[in-house]
Amino acid sequence: MSGNPMATHGAASWIEYKGRDTAAARTYYQKVLGWNVVEMPMKDGSSYPGIMVGEAPIGGFSPMPSDGSAWLNYITVDDVDHRFKTAIAEGGTALQDPISIPGVGRMGVFKDPFGATLAVITYEQAAAE
Repeated sequence: MSGNPMATHGAASWIEYKGRDTAAARTYYQKVLGWNVVEMPMKDGSSYPGIMVGEAPIGGFSPMPSDGSAWLNYITVDDVDHRFKTAIAEGGTALQDPISIPGVGRMGVFKDPFGATLAVITYEQAAAE
């Protein structure tokens, strides 16, 4: 088993803040938790505000505003499509069907039958290892 959560099935591997004003939330959490947030370049030419703990990114702030505000947890899985289908078959609700994001990996988001939201992801780099 790998010690890298981005390569370990079942490991919590990323957190992402989604909300109406992610810039204000970013400033708030930088002050509250002392986080260093850096602009991480993406393959499409955009950037993503990444939360750094030491030299490693642990999460970020979605650049796209959304209704409500919440933290989204990402769990690394061996097969996003299979795990997503299983989540829906077991009573979950699809919020974002699995998609591939160049330079990141394949991910999907669902709500469990009890109301909690979770993202499943397989990272490109981990899949190549």
